[in-house]
Amino acid sequence: TLGVVGYGDIGRASAKLAKAYGMKVLGVKRKVAEDEYCDEMYGMDGLDKVVAESDYILMSLPLTEHTRGVISKEVLGNCKPSAVVINVGRGPIIDEDALIEALQNGTIKGAGLDVMTVEPLPKESPLWKLPNVLLSPHNMDMTLTFMRESTEFFVEENLPRFMREMELLNPVDKVAGY
Repeated sequence: TLGVVGYGDIGRASAKLAKAYGMKVLGVKRKVAEDEYCDEMYGMDGLDKVVAESDYILMSLPLTEHTRGVISKEVLGNCKPSAVVINVGRGPIIDEDALIEALQNGTIKGAGLDVMTVEPLPKESPLWKLPNVLLSPHNMDMTLTFMRESTEFFVEENLPRFMREMELLNPVDKVAGY
């Protein structure tokens, strides 16, 4: 079971891949809505249920005043001991000290981190030496086609919309913070 906390574009794309592998997908989203790749969707009040049932927990939340530290010691304590936490969102959504403790004492099995609270990760961080942690340098979006696709999206989609005074795709919600 994959738990996706932050079911936006990245979360949904991950859910689609998980379904292709036959996984059950549980989602957590600020505004609950059904989705073809998600078996069950919850609001943030369902976070504890999702982490308790998930083997892999993908964090793809933006950093806002509401998401900072949302993955706390208590939330990590609700995870299966066999759970792997993956963070591709923003580092500060996880209480990093609580995560390190959970990794050291076996509360969770492991973690894959593309983002950390402080970047670059300080050389004295215990995360470097934990055998159950996979670290990447916050560059998961740097694929061979990323720049071309981003440029094409802007030139072919949003620039013409802007010129015609139409609604833009993927606008930033200044109230929500992302």
